[in-house]
Amino acid sequence: MCGIAGIIGGFEMQQLDAMLLSQHHRGPDATGKYNDGDFAAIGHNRLAIIDLTVEANQPFLDPSGRYILVFNGEIYNYIELKTEMQGLYSFETDSDTEVLLAAFMIYGNQCLQKFNGMFSFAIWDNQDKKLFAARDRFGVKPFFYSQKNNSFYFSSEIKAIHAAGISRIPCEKVWASYFAYGSYGNPDETFWEEILQIPGGHFLEFQNQQLVLKKWYFFEEEVAKQPKNLTFEQAKEHYVALLKDSINLRFRADVPLGFNISGGLDSSVLLALVNLQEDNSKINGYTFYTNNPDYDELPWVELMIAKTKNPLTKVLLQVEDVPDLAQKMEGQQDEPYGGIPTLAYAKIFEQAKKDNVLVLLDGQGMDEQWAGYDYYTQENDAIIQGIKDSPFKRNILSDCFLAKAEKPNYPKPFVDAILNKQYRDLFYTKIPRALRFNDRISMLFSTELREPFLDYRLVEFAFSLPFDFKIKNGQTKFMLREIASEYLANDLVFAPKRPIQTPQREWLADNLTDWVTECFVSIENSEYSKWFEIEKLQKELKKYLEGNIQSSFHIWQCISLFEMVHTINA
Repeated sequence: MCGIAGIIGGFEMQQLDAMLLSQHHRGPDATGKYNDGDFAAIGHNRLAIIDLTVEANQPFLDPSGRYILVFNGEIYNYIELKTEMQGLYSFETDSDTEVLLAAFMIYGNQCLQKFNGMFSFAIWDNQDKKLFAARDRFGVKPFFYSQKNNSFYFSSEIKAIHAAGISRIPCEKVWASYFAYGSYGNPDETFWEEILQIPGGHFLEFQNQQLVLKKWYFFEEEVAKQPKNLTFEQAKEHYVALLKDSINLRFRADVPLGFNISGGLDSSVLLALVNLQEDNSKINGYTFYTNNPDYDELPWVELMIAKTKNPLTKVLLQVEDVPDLAQKMEGQQDEPYGGIPTLAYAKIFEQAKKDNVLVLLDGQGMDEQWAGYDYYTQENDAIIQGIKDSPFKRNILSDCFLAKAEKPNYPKPFVDAILNKQYRDLFYTKIPRALRFNDRISMLFSTELREPFLDYRLVEFAFSLPFDFKIKNGQTKFMLREIASEYLANDLVFAPKRPIQTPQREWLADNLTDWVTECFVSIENSEYSKWFEIEKLQKELKKYLEGNIQSSFHIWQCISLFEMVHTINA
């Protein structure tokens, strides 16, 4: 897990230096640069996880010196791929980095189909003066880019491109869509003008000032290839085998590992499978709490851990920490993020870093593949669980700003409506947002996050299964619960889903009233006041502070804008 950066075309080396410095937190173990005359400057911030030797540092060159690689992420099946390529390439390190470059040299862009991992990388061909860059199937690892003044810039974080000299100008279309519809942008967009991203499952080629973007992962086709007409027991057996293999692959590291745990089913499954590893007593668990019994999941977490005897570190988020943490997080995220739960989650990685646990596993991805949200079976387009009324307050927006908003229109590649909702959440809403928030959280503290449940083999297979394997007699994630029941007590396996994990609504309406009011007043006095109908904005705030707190999303949207304005003007 690292940071990559580069400039193709006209550049000055201090631009690359500024980019690398801005994302140094992504890789504090080593910083490297490569300069191909006037054609390219490429840099890397390394967080050493696999093969800790200096020989695995980047930029990484092939033996001939033609290809130069910078890589962020992990290729989990690198050992198997290395065995496959023996005799075709002479390996000199034990790194997955060298395996990635060798695979590209041998298989070309078809190497992407062979990788099981999370990755974004760029390979400069200094013979043909051509850049090849790619992102993993679901976009776990980021890749941002910008074209300006005959130069092509790329990086792992938006701030790095701004550090190179690209102006920080908000993209009003994306911001308007965020306020009006809760959209965080399309897979190729960011909240900033002139900065785009490679969508998950795509690759990019850049040569002679020409950019070509192509899709390489066709999810619907892979789902169609899955085994058909399996019985429930056959499907369950196949899924469990994939699940165990996914966990095993993600335990490959040369540094200490831990795992995040909440009181839900997904974390319970993760806990059970983690403890199938050898010497599991040394694997640390991490959870957060807020000292609010209406939200904290500590009772369930402690019940689970009591049975497995893993060390458990409990991390407390206090309400008075929120304003300072929010400002710090906005500076790291570069874009709006998911509110106080994100702050609580960040404290886990902060503590793990202090404990020298550099890799954490997480349970992200089960709800999307097993139809775990209540709205999957409802006749609506909801994307937030447990909220009856719309969380979006379009009435607070000025007419001219609202006119720039675009209501999301998501593809529907499947005949089944529930599959289309799952597909939307996997590629356009839930998962892209969570992955974005989580990448920047973990990297802020120079730690690596791995999501074993997002192994593409698991997701494709679960998608292909019949509806009654997923939801049966009103019980969501039915097969997953049947699997979990072999390892866990029924009170954990069949507990209802708890969608909210922090008292964000109450804190914003009570303990943090002064701070929230300050955020709104700052917006009213900023150049972005023209985005709003100020009287209606004030009215919505007043209603909220007086007790209408079913949803706090619109309040957090304004806080996000306040923090972004503060960052721009800093």
